[in-house]
Amino acid sequence: MTDPRIDLGVAPDAVKGCCAATYETDIVSLLLGESYHPGGIGLTRRLARALDLRPGHAVLDVACGPGSTACLLASEFDVRVDGVDLGPISLTRARQLAAARGLEESVRFHRGDAERLPFGDATFDAVICECALCTFPDKAGAAAEFARVLRPNGRLGLTDVTLDPSRLDPELATVAGYVACLAGARPAAGYASLLAAAGLVVVVSEPHDAALAAMIDQIQSRFRVLALLGSIPPGIDVDAVLRYTDAAARAVADGVAGYHLLVARRIPVP
Repeated sequence: MTDPRIDLGVAPDAVKGCCAATYETDIVSLLLGESYHPGGIGLTRRLARALDLRPGHAVLDVACGPGSTACLLASEFDVRVDGVDLGPISLTRARQLAAARGLEESVRFHRGDAERLPFGDATFDAVICECALCTFPDKAGAAAEFARVLRPNGRLGLTDVTLDPSRLDPELATVAGYVACLAGARPAAGYASLLAAAGLVVVVSEPHDAALAAMIDQIQSRFRVLALLGSIPPGIDVDAVLRYTDAAARAVADGVAGYHLLVARRIPVP
């Protein structure tokens, strides 16, 4: 079931394709850097510790992007990681990164949809998904898939944008706002309810709103520099991007939007 709060006038698969294509572009890499999520590798390490990862654990990184999280987990926590993403360019970059770091034996990447994961039941000790659930049209379906591929008592680790949908700026209630991780976001309690319905009970819940504010500031600063240098690719509306980022910054400052870390345990089925 797709997100009922926003009618984007676009088919769910088109929204997913737009998200995947956007996050493969060179300008996104320039704006976001190595980690495509607030908090960067520091918050990834915090999430990994909260998941209580152990050497040899099998971990799934959903919406893995260019592979920085998967490679970090494999190298620093001695786990085996499968990354899954819809973007073929992102997957190529991820495989190149793993090869450059000598991690081909412990990290593998696959093309796949988070709402229809290409893995068997009870395959993983942990699933991680950073700043991506908010962009999935069928969040309940994705949560059910997370639970399905987890072993009993396995853990799901999420970091994601949170939002009070009743106060969403109309400027952000668009496909662009969805791709930017805001229009489809939910309150932390909303994510917890989604997970509970899938058989996942939240055991860790932490706000990290400052991480979102810092990322928006970084994006604005880097985008303005690129605009001054004339390095913005054709077809990108500079004024529109700055309006979106200004609206996002206001949402964080006003307490409308934030960022949250959640860890949930799969409840064993009797």
